Amino acid sequence: MPVVFPVHPRTQARLTGLDAGRLHELGLRLCPPLGYLEFLALEAKATFVLTDSGGIQEETSALGVRCFTLRDTTERPVTVELGTNSVLGVDPDQIRTITRLLETERATREIPLWDGKAGERAAKVIAEFLELTQQSSAPPKAR
Repeated sequence: MPVVFPVHPRTQARLTGLDAGRLHELGLRLCPPLGYLEFLALEAKATFVLTDSGGIQEETSALGVRCFTLRDTTERPVTVELGTNSVLGVDPDQIRTITRLLETERATREIPLWDGKAGERAAKVIAEFLELTQQSSAPPKAR
């Protein structure tokens, strides 16, 4: 399975001297950093994503793509609880377990409130707050 690796410039500098041809033979495709929309398109077409980024854990969950996180913890625990993300820890050898993990069926469910309607819900709460604020500051009605 080919692996696409958008390489950050600092990481690219550390890779200097590695045999790029050998990496390509092993299925690793290095590319320059991608813009946000291009990266989202890459995520959406992926079989899985390996990351250490909390934002990418969210994006893959919203896209329905399996995510494997190389960290000991996540600030997005709902992604683990609902099966869209597996936290592998920081040992690089854990990457080898991904093939086995992909063979297991994980229930990937929609995450509550990740429906693209947060703005609508926020606007409703703000409108209700403003209405209450206006009512409490209005002069008393004459009798």
